[in-house]
Amino acid sequence: MSVIIAIPEPTGSDAAYNQRALPQYIAALEATGATPIVVPLNGAQDQVAKMLAGVQGILLPGSGFDVDPERYGEARLAECGPADPVRTAVDELMLQDAFNLRKPILAICHGAQTLNVWRNGSLIQDLKTAVNHRPGREVVEAHPVEIAKGSRLSRLLPPGEQLEVPVNSSHHQAVRVPGDKLVVSAVSPLDGVIEAVELDAADHFALAVQWHPERTYAESAVSRAIFAAFVQAAAEWQAPRIEESVSWR
Repeated sequence: MSVIIAIPEPTGSDAAYNQRALPQYIAALEATGATPIVVPLNGAQDQVAKMLAGVQGILLPGSGFDVDPERYGEARLAECGPADPVRTAVDELMLQDAFNLRKPILAICHGAQTLNVWRNGSLIQDLKTAVNHRPGREVVEAHPVEIAKGSRLSRLLPPGEQLEVPVNSSHHQAVRVPGDKLVVSAVSPLDGVIEAVELDAADHFALAVQWHPERTYAESAVSRAIFAAFVQAAAEWQAPRIEESVSWR
């Protein structure tokens, strides 16, 4: 039986972005052996809940919008873009379900920032470093990231892969302070920007990366390994007994 992964529509109002971005996530999941189901952002909460009842993992994708800085207690800077309230609402439902039932989570770019803020972390609203963190969708190797030795991310790397790997990059925000029980698993060694965080919990796969492995699935063994580890965790997921289930919020 196929592993079913829920992924929300990337945005609630930018159809062109959705049409450009969503197929890459779907293709990467399908290539890894999973069956993705797309969660619409305009559905009622009970409809979303019914969809989530049948999935074994969630993938939070990127977006052209920013996380509302009010959610982490900051005033909005001029460089911070608008938020997407309907995407935020669906993400929060999906995260609540995943943490309650320990379903595996893969969060990418905007999704990584959303996970961090949901876990009470904060963001850098606009990066200003010597590294160009948004050179364009077509740049496959934008800058290196240094992966923390012993992290979950390091353990899923293909055999022989070095801990410093090149990644693409398409973001102007990043994690400032990791959220509750999130630990840093990769940084940009050129400027110290946090590039990945993961949940410090052996029994719950939750990995968030700032780059876009779905865009380089065909070219990068590391990208394929990230999706493979996520889908494998979802395949092995079992709902906890009622006395074991935990509400994290």
